[in-house]
Amino acid sequence: MPPVPPMPQPTPPPQPAPPGDRDALPAHLRREQIRRLVDERGFVRVAELREAFGVSGVTARADLDVLVGEGAVQRVHGGAVPAHAAGGAGRAGRPERESSFEEALASAVLPKRQIGELAASLVRSGQSVILDVGTTTLSIARALRARADLTDVVIITNGLSIALELEPAIPRFSVIVTGGSLRPLQHSLVEPLAATVLDQVHADLAFIGCNGVDPEHGVTNINLPEAAVKTRMLAATARAIVVAEGAKLGQVHLGRVALLSAFDLLITDAAADPSTLELIRETGLGVLQPEQ
Repeated sequence: MPPVPPMPQPTPPPQPAPPGDRDALPAHLRREQIRRLVDERGFVRVAELREAFGVSGVTARADLDVLVGEGAVQRVHGGAVPAHAAGGAGRAGRPERESSFEEALASAVLPKRQIGELAASLVRSGQSVILDVGTTTLSIARALRARADLTDVVIITNGLSIALELEPAIPRFSVIVTGGSLRPLQHSLVEPLAATVLDQVHADLAFIGCNGVDPEHGVTNINLPEAAVKTRMLAATARAIVVAEGAKLGQVHLGRVALLSAFDLLITDAAADPSTLELIRETGLGVLQPEQ
């Protein structure tokens, strides 16, 4: 008797796409477009990819993971940056382009923490403080917020990330945000209108970030609009303190903020190059750094 052929198995129903993935581009096309977006913008958030491509957060993160595996992007908190961001330094270690806030946040974490804690230790209750935009000054904001002994401190900033970091410290702190046009790359407020607040205040301290500190060329920044706001901050404070990781010492960039003579102190990290620090001290600028 011939064997009975097996009964045909029913075809399983197609699995539904994750919420938000219906009618999405084919994965390879979507990932190519994501790669281009990251390269063009310098930083792209997962939430932006969800909205732009009509996919779920799970799919957006999976796309980024694939691009990470291909060496096209690098994951950072909340999204991705170009893969060459961490190593995109030109001659003498100078970056070829302005890093996004998120890229900078993922680098030199320990030096920034050291600078932040040291800078925050200089602030006293009842003082007014200008906090420039940047990830090093964000570390100062975090260290200030952690100091439960501080009260009645007024903080003026042009950094939206810094304002949000300090929000939980209200009402111990009063937080004033300058006006101005928003630069998404750094979440900073610049001209026009950034001077509206700065021209009407005179703070006790100003902590000013930068991209370079050089004995001859002074404090410089890679971005001209932000350099102009930093110069305004110098005129609005009794004591100006430049904060910079050791890797920025000896660097010179396009936008001059001021010569070193305009500052009262440099705060840097423990690993800063001693020979460069000696040249900076010879200009008359005081240097403060944590013990190694």
